[in-house]
Amino acid sequence: MAEKQTFYITTPIYYPSDKLHIGHCYTTVAADAIARFQRLTGKEVHFLTGTDEHGQKIQRQAQAKGKEPSEFVDEIVDWIKELWRDLDITYDDFIRTTEPRHTEAVQAIFTRFYEQGDIYKDKYEGWYCTPCESFWLERQLQDNKCPDCGRPVEMVAEEGYFFRMSKYADRLLEHIEKNPDFIQPPSRKNEMINNFLKPGLEDLCVSRTTFDWGVPVPFDRKHVIYVWLDALTNYITALGYPGKSEQFIKFWPADVHLIGKEIVRFHTIYWPIFLMALDLPLPKKVFGHGWLLLEDGKMSKSKGNIIDPKVLIARYGSDAIRYYLLREIPFGADGVFTGEALLKRINTDLANDLGNLLSRTLTIVERYFNGVLPAPGMAANGDEELKSLALETPQKMAKSMDQLQFSTALMALWELVRRTNKYIDDNTPWDLAKDPSKKELLGAVLYNLVESLRFIAVLLKPYIPRTPPKIWRQIGIEGDEGLQNWEALKEWGLIPPGSNVKRDEDLFPRLDIKKEMEALQGGGREQQKSAQKTDKQKEAPPSGKQKGLTEGMVTFDEFKKLDIRVAEIIACEKVPETDKLLRLEVDIGEEKRQVIAGLAKHYQPEELVGRQVLFVANLKPVRLRGLLSEGMILAATDKEGNLTLTTVEERIAPGSPIS
Repeated sequence: MAEKQTFYITTPIYYPSDKLHIGHCYTTVAADAIARFQRLTGKEVHFLTGTDEHGQKIQRQAQAKGKEPSEFVDEIVDWIKELWRDLDITYDDFIRTTEPRHTEAVQAIFTRFYEQGDIYKDKYEGWYCTPCESFWLERQLQDNKCPDCGRPVEMVAEEGYFFRMSKYADRLLEHIEKNPDFIQPPSRKNEMINNFLKPGLEDLCVSRTTFDWGVPVPFDRKHVIYVWLDALTNYITALGYPGKSEQFIKFWPADVHLIGKEIVRFHTIYWPIFLMALDLPLPKKVFGHGWLLLEDGKMSKSKGNIIDPKVLIARYGSDAIRYYLLREIPFGADGVFTGEALLKRINTDLANDLGNLLSRTLTIVERYFNGVLPAPGMAANGDEELKSLALETPQKMAKSMDQLQFSTALMALWELVRRTNKYIDDNTPWDLAKDPSKKELLGAVLYNLVESLRFIAVLLKPYIPRTPPKIWRQIGIEGDEGLQNWEALKEWGLIPPGSNVKRDEDLFPRLDIKKEMEALQGGGREQQKSAQKTDKQKEAPPSGKQKGLTEGMVTFDEFKKLDIRVAEIIACEKVPETDKLLRLEVDIGEEKRQVIAGLAKHYQPEELVGRQVLFVANLKPVRLRGLLSEGMILAATDKEGNLTLTTVEERIAPGSPIS
């Protein structure tokens, strides 16, 4: 058996000076999606995350709370680990820089650097930013503040050990230029070259004496090892370095360090130089992604605008939060978190496109085949297109994932989701069911729908891991792991006919947007914006040809009083003891309504579920047979009494206004 290909991915180790926010989750969810995808494709993955626990900032904050630094960080680390469990983060190792395996390794690395002449002792006087743990030259300050975080800096004068960065600068520049994928995206590479390497590197202070919460310099105990040499080495100490452990040999160099753009300099200049001094290979890729911002700028504790991820997870579920983070923003660019965008993704992509596809399909299988999956006995409309797209989608997604473009990968998957929905509309199984001679064709359509759902569920595993098992259970392959892996995506038609399917709970119940926005506003996180149309159209007098038709005509202003929207039928049943009436539940975006309509002689209830129709939302409610009807579905009737519902050409979000 061939040895598995390996893949090593890391997040930054987070600074536990306080609880983490949704921006930190953005990085970790992205790393987890990469790790899960690589595992799905058959690689042996090592996924590392952790915490960077030393430094003056933590020591000061612990003192302010009357705690020892170790006690202070222990509480926050426990909270972080709980957060990662809530988000289904599948890390293989969680390293803390206070662990003996790390501190002892850092001391050995520092001693080696000193003995080989890369580190020397000197005095330092300059500007220091405590929150960023960074020293700055005066020319690097912006308005006398830290150029990274914009906070005030303080003048520091102390003895320290310095690393000879300039010794390795030319070698690093050569490596960057010969390896164009080393720093990604390319804008980060250009910034490092032009702003730091070409102007010349200053030697780096790697020890401090003004505080003692850190790793002691083994041969000079009044010094502690400065944060960046301590923190950055976690990527190899976690693998057992400086010993050449089996794990280190297997996984180093890292395939990708995933980091926020604010720490690109440390990971693409300091870290590679440290590795060169250790005669170790450099990581294959450092990817500095953009920030997840709020509408009023970057999240910060001082602004009081932190989004608590645990609150969002508790309200909407981990899969919904993961999907939003991975789908909404092209990875690498800055993005803006809004409650409105989150809710739209949940309702449109997850509830409408994905959840509704599953429920529509299984409802029809249960109705016409007693929940037993029929055989694909004959060709149906659009078969080959659906099959081809399903078989092509895994490789499309793999290509996007190699480029760390999660949003693009999910777009490719949703192309399959939407094409499968269109396959339902193209074949109208509710019409096929009316003709007994077409039962075999109906069976083929339903088989293909369920098989497409199998593909979709497997491909969802890296992104929203709690959802695929729910789909497998409903389509009858819960215990069959052979149908749930990457290899099973190389062939269409693997689900055995005769499998039992059973519609269960909705994957993602639709949300009441108005209610949810109010809840988010109540937390001080979001503000809804609305635009008012100010242009008014002038009324034109009727022409001679029109004059005979003006009886009962309405003005444009009168017409505007009608609130006509796209509604989606989410449930339907016959009204007992009536021949004509159906009771429908429709989704109009901000809420769900009950409608009683005389459609029973024209449609079966199951063929209406999932359809989008035009709906008058501001019609005065009435009672029919004791049931409240809150609006009107629009339909057209010809002279022979044939009735058809009005709809829209393409699927669109429920609640969209007709204008």
